[in-house]
Amino acid sequence: MEKNKRSEVIRASAAKLAEQYNASDLTMYGDALRLPSRQAIIEIIRAFQRLLFPVYYGEKHLLKLPPEQYGALLLERIFDDLSAQIALTMEESRQNKERAGEITAELLEKLPDIQRMLQKDLEAFFDGDPAAHNREEVVLSYPGFFAIFIYRIAHELYVMKVPMIPRIMTEFAHSQTGIDINPGATIGEYFFIDHGTGIVVGETTIIGDNVKMYQGATLGALSPAGMRSVPGERRHPKVGNNVTIYAGSTLLGGATEIGDNVVIGGNAFLTSSVEPDTTVSIKKPEMSFRDKNRKKEG
Repeated sequence: MEKNKRSEVIRASAAKLAEQYNASDLTMYGDALRLPSRQAIIEIIRAFQRLLFPVYYGEKHLLKLPPEQYGALLLERIFDDLSAQIALTMEESRQNKERAGEITAELLEKLPDIQRMLQKDLEAFFDGDPAAHNREEVVLSYPGFFAIFIYRIAHELYVMKVPMIPRIMTEFAHSQTGIDINPGATIGEYFFIDHGTGIVVGETTIIGDNVKMYQGATLGALSPAGMRSVPGERRHPKVGNNVTIYAGSTLLGGATEIGDNVVIGGNAFLTSSVEPDTTVSIKKPEMSFRDKNRKKEG
């Protein structure tokens, strides 16, 4: 292409882009926004893995330290990195920087409880999946456990009303596993995801203890397109204790409540509540078989 023609194309395209920068409802141009870094958040997730499951993800030379020193070293790193990212979600001020540190400290204080919860999730995986040869395999390779690991941390930040970062965390898990758990969901102990691909758990979902979900299951909302959420209003189902939700099932709406000890069969579609101690299943589809050779003989 001739130099003059190239310059003409570049100028015309740049002018149109500039117009769209100014017309967009989204801030598109001007002073750089204070935003957390997705890559930094991912590195923080990796640091949490090294802290909560050190023998699997920790740096070998650091594991020679006494465990208290190892933990303190990683906690200090996480504190600095996470508080810096949280501060980037707020207006720049000394007060907000201090607030970011307070939020981070509050999360770090909860880490022993988060670790205990994850150990219960690990037991649910090992007990629930006959294909799990050992717990180590679950920790190192199961996408469902990885998604729950990230959710448990992101949820605490969500509860503390930290913007953006909890969603960045869970969407990273989503991108890696195909499992979409909103950080706002409330999930009890011993949560087990089998296979996992395609699972969706919405923001206001409430899940009890000892719940199993299989691939392709959805706990979603009935909100019409474009409707904004109402604070404090549950848009997603509530699931009781000891519930199994098999593959491909869809449960929708905040008025949908699933009682304790319920089994929901594969491909079920529910927008209403289910009483405790109930099994829900769809009718077995009728199969038809046609002999391909019959037409040729006629």
